[in-house]
Amino acid sequence: MLLTIDVGNTNITIGLYESEKIRGVFRLTTKLPRTSDEYGVMFSELIERQGYRVGDIDGVIIASVVPDVMYSLTSGIVKYFKQEPLIVGPGTRTGIKVATKNPREIGSDRIVDAVAAYELYGGPVLVLDFGTATTYDLVTDEGHFVAGITAPGIRIASKALSDGAAKLPEIEIIKPESILAQDTVTSMQAGLMYGQIGQTEYIIKRVKKESGYGDMKVVATGGLGRVISDETELIDVYNADLTLEGLRLIYGKNR
Repeated sequence: MLLTIDVGNTNITIGLYESEKIRGVFRLTTKLPRTSDEYGVMFSELIERQGYRVGDIDGVIIASVVPDVMYSLTSGIVKYFKQEPLIVGPGTRTGIKVATKNPREIGSDRIVDAVAAYELYGGPVLVLDFGTATTYDLVTDEGHFVAGITAPGIRIASKALSDGAAKLPEIEIIKPESILAQDTVTSMQAGLMYGQIGQTEYIIKRVKKESGYGDMKVVATGGLGRVISDETELIDVYNADLTLEGLRLIYGKNR
């Protein structure tokens, strides 16, 4: 079995694969400091709750944008699973050519998403990830990662409002029924959610226009991606497990 681990700025997402079938998805908070033993024990317990044993794991792959957790995390994997994890980074075989000015600047999570979208849905494809940041990455029909757009994520924008304005509260991030808000909380929710929908549609249209890929596939993932996808016809596919699928595919290319 394969353990796929995506270390994001907010959450660590873990996928458990048996061949090409995903058997479980788990999430931990990234920002809590943990020792290697804590990681090892938590991962072991999550796997066993799914009815599997630690000894069933014969491969581990990690993509991370949070360097500070990597020493404890990888040490825990080695100690408890007796596996040396494959860390996605420069030199990892992905099947995607990064054709930007500085390929090393592109986060491994974005490369992993691009691999999954291209392999599963073909190119050209625009990959949207609604995470801590909202990212839009363009992969050509030849499998070249040629452009990326980065915007503040909805949660970052919400926190900026509540932290920066004394009278604005922290709010639940949901889409109100109407944009015609009549109270503070709903007005913030309307601005965040309808604003994100508008931004998403404009960027998709602009990328299609400037790239010339008017018929490209648009694929979304990330925690709030489903909500946004349901509100626009410009997103063709929502895949909650896109990053984990990309890790599985990359592991297969490097095994």
